[in-house]
Formats: sequence, C-alpha cells, structure tokens
Amino acid sequence: MINYKDKKTCARDERAGLSRFCGIKIGILGFGVENQALLKWLFNHEANCITICDANPKLEILNSKQILNSKSKFSKLEIKSRLGKNYLKNLTDFEVVFRTPGISPLTPELLEAKIKGVEISSQIKLFMDLCLAKTIGVTGTKGKGTTSTLIYEILKNSSVKRLASKVYLGGNIGNPPIEFLDKLTKNDWVVLELSSFQLQDLAKSPNIAVVLDIKTDHLDYHKNQKEYVEAKENIVRYQSKNDFTVVNLDYLTSFGFAAVSPSKNDYYFSRRKSVDQGTYVEWGEKRRGAHFGKIILRTSEKDIEICETYDITLRGEHNLENISAAITASYLAGASVESIKKVVLKFPGLEHRLEYCGEKDGVKYYNDSFSTTPDTAIAAIKSFGEPIVLIAGGSEKGADYSNLGQVIAKSTVKTLIAIGITGPRIIKAIKQYSNRAMKQLQIVNNCKNMREIIKSSFNEAKPGDVILLSPASASFGLFKNYKDRGNQFKSAVADLIND
Repeated sequence: MINYKDKKTCARDERAGLSRFCGIKIGILGFGVENQALLKWLFNHEANCITICDANPKLEILNSKQILNSKSKFSKLEIKSRLGKNYLKNLTDFEVVFRTPGISPLTPELLEAKIKGVEISSQIKLFMDLCLAKTIGVTGTKGKGTTSTLIYEILKNSSVKRLASKVYLGGNIGNPPIEFLDKLTKNDWVVLELSSFQLQDLAKSPNIAVVLDIKTDHLDYHKNQKEYVEAKENIVRYQSKNDFTVVNLDYLTSFGFAAVSPSKNDYYFSRRKSVDQGTYVEWGEKRRGAHFGKIILRTSEKDIEICETYDITLRGEHNLENISAAITASYLAGASVESIKKVVLKFPGLEHRLEYCGEKDGVKYYNDSFSTTPDTAIAAIKSFGEPIVLIAGGSEKGADYSNLGQVIAKSTVKTLIAIGITGPRIIKAIKQYSNRAMKQLQIVNNCKNMREIIKSSFNEAKPGDVILLSPASASFGLFKNYKDRGNQFKSAVADLIND
C-alpha cells in the first residue's frame, strides 16, 4: 500500500487509512474514464491538492467538477491543470502521480520523477493495494474480456452457499474498479481484466491469476516482446503460496508463468491435451464434417463432464481455451458445477468478438472488429469451414502479417476485402507465401467506407458463405476505434438485411 503521510487535519478511516490524502500533492496523468473515476474517489477521500495533466490543450477541466460527488465537502474546490505538450514536465512537483494506462511507467519523465522520490501509481494499482475482497485477474493477448465476463457470469449465477455475497467485474471491461472499492468486503469476489499497461507497475497479484495465450502485441507501447511479457508476469509475480494460478498449457510462454508465481497451487487448461488439474477438451471423432469433443473439469477427486463442444453458443476453437480457463477459475472460486454448466452453454460472447449479426440470402455476417492482431484474425478464420469473404486491414501498429498470409492462402477464404494502410501488407504476405493461392483469391481493395465494404462483400458472396470482419489491425483512419468499426459494420449489415 502507498505509505501516505499522516496529516493531523485529516479525519481517519479505520478500514485502511484512506483519509491520508489530505495535503498530499497529487498529479493525475491523463483524464480519460478511469482517471475521472479516480478523481472522484480521491476527492471523496479528502484529497485537496490535485492537478490534472493531459496532452489535450483544450481539455475542459471545469467538466471534472460535474463528476464529483456533490455531497463531498471538497466538491467545490478548484482543480488545477497542466495541459498541452509539456504536461509531463516537472513531475517532481508532486508527491504521488497516478498515470493513465496509456502512459508507460517507463516513460523518461516518470522514471526521473521516481528516482527523485515521487510515488508512481495508477488507478488499478491503488485499487489492488487497498482491495479487501478476493480477486481473480485475467490476462493474455486476446480473450481477456470473454474469459473475465464468463467467470463473472458463472460466479454471479452460482448457488454455492460459501460463495461471496457479491461479485464485481472491472479492469479493462465493466466499470473502473475504483468506483466500487469502498463497497467491498472480504467475502466478495472481484473479476479483473488486466492488460499489460495495467499490470506493468503492480506490486500485488490477484488471488487467482488466469493466464491465456501470450502472443506478440503492443510493440508500439512496449520496447520489445520481453518487456511485454515481463509486464504481464506481474499477474503472478506477487502471489502468495496459498493463491492459485490457472495457466494455458498449450503455449510455452503462458506455461512459463506458473514458474514465476510463488503459488503452490498450479492449475492448467488446454484444448489439445489432458491436464492433471484443471479443464481440457477431450476430442472425439468428426461428426457432420466437424470435429467435436467434451469439455472435462478434472479435480483431485474426479473428472466432471461440463458439456459437449457442439452445444456451446460461442464459435471458434480458440474460445474453447477461454471457456476452459473460466471453468477452472470459477470452480476454484467456489462456483457450483450446475452454475458452470448452465452459464457456459448459454453464454453468447461479447460484442465485436465473432458476433453473429444476421443472414441475408443464405449469407451469414460475423463482426470480429475486436480483432486487432494477425493472431486473432487467424483464430477467427479457423472458426469457419464455410467459404469466407474476409474483410481485413486497418491502421499500422507494427504487426507481422506473414503467418496470416499463410493461413489465408490455406483457408476457405475466397475473397479478401483489403482496407486501410495494412490491407496491401496482408495482400503482400499472401503473395509471398503462394502465388498460386493469390491467383485463386479474389481481391477487392478500393472501398472507401463501410457501406462500400458491405456492398462489395455481398456482391462477392454466395448462399452458404460467411462474411467475416476480422481486420487483424487497429481501426484508426477509416474509423474512430474498434467499437465504431464494429458498430458501422452491424449498422450496414442491418440495413442490407432490411432492404
């Protein structure tokens, strides 16, 4: 926990010394949703020396007063600001600095401030330091949101009497956890989706740490893959021997997290092999042209069949990993087997993750706009046996598209709608792998907006085909973000279906 000075003028909070913010010079770096929630929380805990530092010179700081609790006796105090390109200058003016996840703790200005004695923290670090409840943290390159939400739904719907009275969902999904920090008791559970940005400066790990597949990502933020993995390792690094790790057995990088954790309780999940403790897929023979199996939860006492894979609503073998991880973590948290079975079978997945959007003239549409890396697009493509009209491409973030090009060349993709800056790079990757595949593939690369994209994809499709938006790239350029991209896709599809 941050060791704030004890000010005589501050009323004490016996729970955790939360009133020790009065008179402390605090800098808030970045003023997005997370730090707006943090500002409100700090004011309600007697902080009265806060400066908001943001790169946006036109940021309306007056609006910050509107989010404060009107009942707080500090809600009328002036909030100072440092805006514009020099917003990270002179951080030594503060005793504590809370960074937004988008600002790396390895930023030179932050490193210099830390050397000179400034406490560097974040909203999620403060939450973890002060949280009284038990926590489940989920990290991985992709699948965090799906897995976290599924764990939350299972725990929320569990009928086990020993389970916590309340379950909360936060982190990269749901509400900023600082919003519900003061409501928590030691009997509650908090499920947190944790990115490398959030994990990088943590000094406390979750009670149950879930590690999904770790691929290469965010090299526009981290200086290399090693730093990216080391940031994620904080999810297990500070566990106690009585905590639990739930680790993907199918990938070497993820598997290594178990060795980093001090925990003596290692559980695994896999869609390729059986496990000693945890959840795995037991594959059977092919039926109706597809490969089906059973999901098995293996405990120290017995094996429990959760369901058959063809009964699951979620599409894609990669989601079997997410489901298996969620089953293991929720079971360790005390969820009943009945609740696990019920929720797993009905869970539809998250918006913009292989989201089914409807059908027109025998052609089905899927929105996978959350796919911002080649690996997630590969997983999406492998989820379908039908002919695919693939919409891919977007803005640049330094990804390698060679594997994606190879997968497209070998897959059922019949047409590629190439968009954005990275569209030509994906085409080049396909050509480098196979000229023959390139000649058989129909390429469309002149679409300027989503309406044109949907019109072109529909013209290329035949009954029985799938039109899949899985960009393998960031969204900036044609779209504001992945949500805007996905929403525009769904809107255009809805118009087409209703026409």
